[in-house]
Amino acid sequence: MSLRQKVDINKLPVHIAIIMDGNGRWATRHGKERILGHQKGVESVRNVIEAAAEMGVRYLTLYAFSTENWSRPDDEVSALMGIMVQSLNNETETLLKNKIRLTAIGDLDRLNPDVRARLDETIRVTSGSAGLGLIVAMSYSSRWEITEAARKIADGVSSGILKIDSVNETEFEKYLNTAGIPDPDLMIRTSGELRISNFLLWQLAYAELYFTEKLWPDFGKEDFYDAIIDFQKRERRFGKTSEQVLEK
Repeated sequence: MSLRQKVDINKLPVHIAIIMDGNGRWATRHGKERILGHQKGVESVRNVIEAAAEMGVRYLTLYAFSTENWSRPDDEVSALMGIMVQSLNNETETLLKNKIRLTAIGDLDRLNPDVRARLDETIRVTSGSAGLGLIVAMSYSSRWEITEAARKIADGVSSGILKIDSVNETEFEKYLNTAGIPDPDLMIRTSGELRISNFLLWQLAYAELYFTEKLWPDFGKEDFYDAIIDFQKRERRFGKTSEQVLEK
């Protein structure tokens, strides 16, 4: 029996974020070049997106490429960019068919022009889809995002567009890459690493964190369902007592 049958559809996390870690280690363990691990990881991306869309998850954010990843060897970065372009080319029709809307967050101006052009086109053609909101974090760093938000707010205050007294959490969030998107309820990280790695630091403030030893290329639909089941067993208090939560 699939674990999907144990998932309570009425208690799904609205937004799930995933750090897809372990492609390189998967390749090493299988005696393959690192880039082959990234290629294998694309299958897991497809499976998880499909599972999220089928169940009715509203938002799914995937950490595809961090700003720190730019420091990797040039040949690996080039190969990763190639995989991204190929994936966007191959999956656009599938996204449209499944009513999936693609958006992207991060310092996108640093992307290879071919990747940026293909990304922008896929975002454009899927913009009218009303199903799963798929957010891809590319050339993304949470510290970069927060710094950019602070800079824009400072510019607004200095130019008189904003009043310093109006800058609160709600106003600050309007300047983040994720403006208008609910914060993640659940963050999944594969490969056994127990850290957030500069990913959605502001947005994950009250998210439930789920870590698994599975390397990303080995992470499938059943693993995704298992993470959601674990999430549904937790009591989310948001600073309140258990009694207050039960009274709600």
